Amino acid sequence: MSNVLTEVLAANKTYADAFGPKADLALPPARRFAVLTCMDARLDPAKFAGLREGDAHVIRNAGGRASDDAIRSLVISYKLLGTREWVVIHHTNCGMEFFTDSLMRDLLAKSLETAELSAEGFRDVGKGPGSSEGQFVDWLTITNAKQAVVDDVARIRRHPLVPKTIPIYGYIYDVKSGKLVEVEGATRAGRATTTLADSEIFSDVGDSASITQSPSTP
Repeated sequence: MSNVLTEVLAANKTYADAFGPKADLALPPARRFAVLTCMDARLDPAKFAGLREGDAHVIRNAGGRASDDAIRSLVISYKLLGTREWVVIHHTNCGMEFFTDSLMRDLLAKSLETAELSAEGFRDVGKGPGSSEGQFVDWLTITNAKQAVVDDVARIRRHPLVPKTIPIYGYIYDVKSGKLVEVEGATRAGRATTTLADSEIFSDVGDSASITQSPSTP
């Protein structure tokens, strides 16, 4: 067993020993919103967005991009679990800005070992063989941080499975200050175009009880 896994299991024991009322959390998120953000280890949505267990859905991938799978999760978040507002959060100094789709494909074609980031960018230092399968993946790299947020919010907004009642906001998290900075063009693109009724009753999944939803403000 690795040292990391040993530490994780020890931390989990401490956490589980004090689990207490968390066992009674309902399945739907209490604050009725979802966050799509990057997997970067420097980002802790629970801290920078003031979240507790049970508050919100947090969907993470490389870059916080609006991939097909991210949209799948958002649609489930709304349709089955009642979220009413979504926030797309990218960040400064994102690794997705440091390479292109073609570079990623070339790196993988040469070697499957971890590449090295130098002043000139990523380069292979490991041995082959690699694989050409990378050419079939859209890596969703980023060339302009703000535009990427606008593009992702707009893609979600246009998706036929996303209702027009959900406002979608766009922000960039500054890794040097910890602040969330609004990308106004993204928030405009994600503006809700219709409003919810005064209230809606949804049936929760599993053992949770029925919940009453309040309307969101676009």
